[in-house]
Amino acid sequence: MLNDTIAAISTPLGEGGLAVVRVSGPAALEVADHCFVPAGPSSPKPSHAPSHSVHFGRILDQGRLADEVLLTVLRAPRTYTREETVEISCHGGALPARLVLAAVLAAGARLAEPGEFTKRAFLNGRIDLAQAEAVADLIHARTELALSAAQEQLAGKLSQRIRRLRDDLLGILAHIEAQLDFADEDIAPDRRDQLLVRLDDGVASMDSLLRTADEGRILRRGVRAGIVGRPNVGKSSLLNQLLGHDRAIVSPIPGTTRDTIEETANIRGLPVVFTDTAGLRHAKDAIEQEGIRRSRETAARAEVLLHVLDWSEPLEAEDIRFLDDCETRKRILVLNKSDLPRRLDLPSAVASSTPTVAVSCLTGAGLESLKETLKKLIWTGDLRPEGLDVIINARHQDALRRAREGAVRSRDALGRDLPLDVVALDLRIAVNAVGEIVGSTATDDLLDVVFSQFCIGK
Repeated sequence: MLNDTIAAISTPLGEGGLAVVRVSGPAALEVADHCFVPAGPSSPKPSHAPSHSVHFGRILDQGRLADEVLLTVLRAPRTYTREETVEISCHGGALPARLVLAAVLAAGARLAEPGEFTKRAFLNGRIDLAQAEAVADLIHARTELALSAAQEQLAGKLSQRIRRLRDDLLGILAHIEAQLDFADEDIAPDRRDQLLVRLDDGVASMDSLLRTADEGRILRRGVRAGIVGRPNVGKSSLLNQLLGHDRAIVSPIPGTTRDTIEETANIRGLPVVFTDTAGLRHAKDAIEQEGIRRSRETAARAEVLLHVLDWSEPLEAEDIRFLDDCETRKRILVLNKSDLPRRLDLPSAVASSTPTVAVSCLTGAGLESLKETLKKLIWTGDLRPEGLDVIINARHQDALRRAREGAVRSRDALGRDLPLDVVALDLRIAVNAVGEIVGSTATDDLLDVVFSQFCIGK
């Protein structure tokens, strides 16, 4: 795969000031020679240009002008992929970029697969697999904290922890195999009690990393929060206030919201996916019945519920029923319309066990308190960029769980004085599982799964 030359549009399609077409591979400069015409008569062809130099000219496709461009020459190994690379900046918009890409493909390159540039950076040893995944996290980051976490992973903070863990496990394995292979030789490997201590340290390190999985999931994917309650209690108004703009229609007519409305907001640095739902009540028409059915599905899937109640009215039967149905769920009671006289009385058991915040979507009062309560409900500990240097994702979590199981089995076998080859077998499983995280023991199938999640051009 690394013997051919690939190309793709690396900027989003659509209108804009600039678009970039990236070319990488052994023939990248020759491809550029075939389709790029320098503006100056004495200007060099790309294949004769120095590295990290920019040249003005035209891209031609079979003699026809594709666009006027700036072409950057990047010579290996000082490139993103560690291959010969050309980056062509053309005018923004879908058509100019596509015409330039077509000219590059006609000159001998092939269209890149999703994530193939980053995959080549990994295969050529520029980054490891965990750092490659951080590139995707950078692109998809929706808050500054998520961006900071991705930057720390790209800088290699997680990789350093994983490599130290793998080296420690390999060291233990080496001592065990030394006793197996050279039992009669004059060597002094660690005793069983020493190896047990080292295995305990390895398991503790895995536990520490595994505890970051939920935080990583929140930063990368966000938390799903369902806004639920009776009609006309202010669910849509609350959504608009949390988003900072009018997304949902607000009306004094009950049952205005017939379908779910989903939007993501930055709440104290955390991406929260809010879903506004149809009001929960006995509906007569089929459309509202379907909306209420979807509301209950949303409530069932949500990780957090914002149950909106009307501060100015007594509880109704539907309120009480839903309070009882969701008593075991992670939720916040949002008492809206707090600018009006209070007529709402909560059951004492509910009031004492459930976070409750009074707000007014009319005046904005209480909204900052609601955001802080929501943050505390979904995130434990400090929420600071310096605390996000090592956060694992779902793939890392799976590998670490398998590694931990193998290490625990090895520790137990060692503690029970079982044969050392049994201890070594499970420890090898642990070493290989840890290696999957940085790509030391990754299979082709695993690499295909990881890089298929990237966009084309990255």
